[in-house]
Amino acid sequence: MGNGYVGISRRGLLGSAIAVATVAVTGGTATAASRSGKPTTAAPQSGSGSPGQVPALWREFTRTPFTHPQIPYIGLAGYRAGTARFPRRRVVADVRDYGAVADGVTDSAPAINRAVAAAGRAGGGTVLIPPGTFRIDDLIRIGYSNVVLRGAGSDVTKLYAAKNLTELIGVYGSRYGGDKSSWSWAGGLVWLCPTDRFTTLTTAIKAKAWPFEGWTGNKRDEWETLTTLAPARQGARSVRVADAGKLKPGQLVLLRLADDADHTLLEHMSGGGPGTEAYVWDDKTKLTSYVPYEWPVRITRVQGKKVTLERPLPLDIRSEWDPRLTTLVEPLTGSGVEGLTLEAVETPQSLHLLDKGYNGVTFQCAYDCWADDVVVRHVDNGFGLVAASACTLRGTRVAGRGAHHPYFCREGSHDNLIEDFTVEQRTVPAPAGTQLHGINVEGLSSYNVWSRGDMKMGTFDSHRGLPFANVRTDITIDNTGQHGGDYSAGPLFGARFTHWNVRVTNSRAGLMKIDGLAPYSATVGINEVTEFGQIDVPDFTGDLHARVELYGTTDVVRPRNLYEAQRDL
Repeated sequence: MGNGYVGISRRGLLGSAIAVATVAVTGGTATAASRSGKPTTAAPQSGSGSPGQVPALWREFTRTPFTHPQIPYIGLAGYRAGTARFPRRRVVADVRDYGAVADGVTDSAPAINRAVAAAGRAGGGTVLIPPGTFRIDDLIRIGYSNVVLRGAGSDVTKLYAAKNLTELIGVYGSRYGGDKSSWSWAGGLVWLCPTDRFTTLTTAIKAKAWPFEGWTGNKRDEWETLTTLAPARQGARSVRVADAGKLKPGQLVLLRLADDADHTLLEHMSGGGPGTEAYVWDDKTKLTSYVPYEWPVRITRVQGKKVTLERPLPLDIRSEWDPRLTTLVEPLTGSGVEGLTLEAVETPQSLHLLDKGYNGVTFQCAYDCWADDVVVRHVDNGFGLVAASACTLRGTRVAGRGAHHPYFCREGSHDNLIEDFTVEQRTVPAPAGTQLHGINVEGLSSYNVWSRGDMKMGTFDSHRGLPFANVRTDITIDNTGQHGGDYSAGPLFGARFTHWNVRVTNSRAGLMKIDGLAPYSATVGINEVTEFGQIDVPDFTGDLHARVELYGTTDVVRPRNLYEAQRDL
């Protein structure tokens, strides 16, 4: 095929698409339950027995799935390209054998961290936490690949966190200045981050040398060129390299794209055209600091100078962007956290951007990692993806007194899957001066999916920083939150955002129906909504080339779930 996607013929793809659409129209669909064997939260259904409607956009997409102008291809998002089952690694440690006590009083963090370190030194495995409440007065660090921290279930195993990250590590200011606390969007009391990267990060924080947080170190200078690349088109699965001598199958590399003086890379991420050319990029200093775009990907095959990748290219490759494959910091891979609740001591929510760091579970510089059946309660920020890619968060829940960011996805996080997730209604009123966002995405993050969600509060928080090609699908939401983001971070949306089958219970339009804001976007299968509360204007002038179908309907669109349907192709 001309798009380079090996192993799938166009006829086979179209045949699969017809089958998917046929099943969808009759009401059937694949679900996370059918893929993983676990029960899931069922999406509300309407019009029992209704055959549903297949939009023209779906038929278009099946003809050009890797290059469609409005809908991104996200069928390979998540752990191991969306693999349904997580590995069951052998048990190598029980935290009780290292001194953990389930009395809710004894500090068990040292024992849990010793057990995790022992599993890491053994080459990986599962660390068991039995039923009970384990107090932790330090954060839990998972810095070794192939290590799984497994409780007995989120309803019976609890980690009770009595301290915050400011107390444990120190004040964390912003690299962009001001008096903001970066714990408002970074770090976790369960923190999955490679050991060396965690050490360099926390050393910089303690020295008040506020770091970049991603794949190439605190100053974005910890990389080496492996090879330069020939031009290629978005959606290609294979690329031509100048020198394949340092490349091999299974290797994780960074695709690095720099911008040029005319900001044509940022324009391309926004869909191109007169509106993006007229946009003033130069004063968006936070946004331009996110460039180069860094996309981690695994190599699957090397044939001479032809290199095949695990996923299709997210963007065009053009010579003016100095395209190359590079090294990256040693990643965390194959690690997970399962079957537990992390509950912070209940404190009032902090003023906006001054969070102390009662944060939940964060993945950083992690690839092919996961969370499964995990609840966080009374946290400042719930589940974090910070320069994390190809991770799956399944069956997660944010509960308690209310969070700033229930979910955050930033600093160039790509190809992640958050499915069967819940944001519960807060248990106490929001204090004055606080803010609720919701499911956040920012900082050139791309090809992430939020699927099968139940949001009792919050919003679809596109937080500026030009995120692009992200999908929210099959979600019920009481749209009560607000988006954030500095002016210097640039546009709210890049191209190819898709909102597919979204049920807005309070009928508020903001950040739900996005055809008036997001360039080259698709809003499909959303009930009638009106503007009130926070109201935005588009960042780009002129025709946005956005599409809307089946507006004013509730759970009529078929397929119901865009991610599941793309996987079924």
